[in-house]
Amino acid sequence: MEFRVLKYFLMVAREENITKAAALLHLTQPTLSRQLMQLEEELGVKLFHRSKHSMILTEDGMLLKRRAQEIVSLSEKTVQELSRKEDVLSGGIAIGCGEAKSMGFLSEQIRKFQQDHPLVQFNIHSAIADDIKDRIEKGILDIGLLMEPVDVGKYEFIHMPQKETWGILVRKDSELAVKEGIKPKDLVGVPLIMVKRELVKNELASWFGDDYEGIQIAATYNLILNAAAMVKRGVGIALCFDLGVAFYEDLCFVPLAPTLETGSVLVWKKNQMLGAAAAQFMQFLKNAL
Repeated sequence: MEFRVLKYFLMVAREENITKAAALLHLTQPTLSRQLMQLEEELGVKLFHRSKHSMILTEDGMLLKRRAQEIVSLSEKTVQELSRKEDVLSGGIAIGCGEAKSMGFLSEQIRKFQQDHPLVQFNIHSAIADDIKDRIEKGILDIGLLMEPVDVGKYEFIHMPQKETWGILVRKDSELAVKEGIKPKDLVGVPLIMVKRELVKNELASWFGDDYEGIQIAATYNLILNAAAMVKRGVGIALCFDLGVAFYEDLCFVPLAPTLETGSVLVWKKNQMLGAAAAQFMQFLKNAL
């Protein structure tokens, strides 16, 4: 299975049309079709449902797409790490991040680091902790910004200085929008949009106490922008972090009462040699903290 052919496959999967994909790859359509058929023969599976005007991935095709994306990302990351000029720090640093105010502090450190090392490129992947940890294990990410509670037994880590405050995200016309703080009983029987991670759900369950049995979960989310869209359309009220007023356009954030706060950590794999750029950035962060 050639790396070049995997990139061809990904282009067709993205465009869902072999004619468009061939044009973007600067190949003839018959050449691209032949490469894909040879790939299917090599793997012994059908990768696409073919019709006159479209190419739609099969289940096997979707699995290969995920794996091919990981392979291509890892290859590009390796090239960045090795393609550095002598005595000049360059290359890429791949960081997985949850959605939190701590990203503001991390962004400021990235800005300062790039003032001294302008050839270093930062590649940011937004996801929940489980996905970030999986990508660190596979070598796709160097560093992860994770929200607690999280198991850091396999990682080196440093605590971030800022705490994340929990609250609810509601429409401005909600009767809860005028409250100074939200108590557990305020949310009993109200459709809630809940975070997806089980460890975080357990933390929220502890805050609710006995009232947890009375809550109604209408939906779950892993990215707050999607949750905010559901709040705007009246699906429910989202339990989330306070990311700042500007972030929640046309919505209100109301903190929980009693206050519930969460820490965050930067992690990287134990006993794994980071690339030169990532290693220097981690040392820079340790000094800043």
